[in-house]
Amino acid sequence: MKEKILNPDHSEVKALTNERPYPAVLVLAGNDPSGGAGLSADLLTLASLGCHPLPVVTAITVQDSATLDDFLVMEPDWVVDQARMVLEDMPVEAFKVGMIGSVENVAAITELVSDYPDVPLVLDPVLASGSGSPMADDDLVAAMRDMLLPQVSVLTPNSLEARRLAVNDPDGDDDPDLDECARRLLALGPAYVLITGTHEGSADVVNVLYGPEGRIREDRWPRLPGSYHGSGCTLASALTAFLAQGVEIGEAVREAQAYTYQTLAHAFRPGMGQFIPDRLFWSRDEAEPENPEEDAGAEPE
Repeated sequence: MKEKILNPDHSEVKALTNERPYPAVLVLAGNDPSGGAGLSADLLTLASLGCHPLPVVTAITVQDSATLDDFLVMEPDWVVDQARMVLEDMPVEAFKVGMIGSVENVAAITELVSDYPDVPLVLDPVLASGSGSPMADDDLVAAMRDMLLPQVSVLTPNSLEARRLAVNDPDGDDDPDLDECARRLLALGPAYVLITGTHEGSADVVNVLYGPEGRIREDRWPRLPGSYHGSGCTLASALTAFLAQGVEIGEAVREAQAYTYQTLAHAFRPGMGQFIPDRLFWSRDEAEPENPEEDAGAEPE
């Protein structure tokens, strides 16, 4: 494969074409200079899974693989102008939203995506960095609940994010379980909610997809050692990629998890902090780790 790339057979070069071999996905997220999370994670994942990513910067972060030091939120006009310019040039098959940064950006993004009601929208509600530094205050969380969630096709919070989004008063005594969190979140408007269990204390990572009728599927994955930077971005972008290609929601969730598990199993540590998922694991020469189960998912009883 590598030899073919380095020594191409020019007789096989195709003429330029107006065909669109890859579905375009508009991604709105923050830039992470470590390459672990944010737009870097989104772009690598989408390209790896056969999509043409269209990046829109919502924030610029100052971080490495261990720590978030600071971030600068883009003005809403800049966010919308980036997106509109591209949307008026080419059709998109899906939206993926990560870090938003401000209440004003929530309002701007909500207005933007409302013009495309038939395009699936995956929201990865980034409320904190991988190291735990806050990236969203209570006003931003409330704005997401009130304005953006009704536009969402699939919401992909981890368990901590699900609890924060589902509870009106974070300082109160309300402590719902994850099933109740999903019920409350669905009532706010998303068509589906996928809650991931990476932050729970269970031996396996348990991810559950919820829909209007309750639990749709539950998947269990062996918990891998180490701490990962950008795993949530990877899963949400992988799910977006499969939805952009027309895959049904249950199958898209299964395929996205299988891909993400492999990126974590092949993760590498380029710095002194967390491991970074290898979104291009399939390009390595060595064999892939075997799938821990032929089908990690099971339909709920």
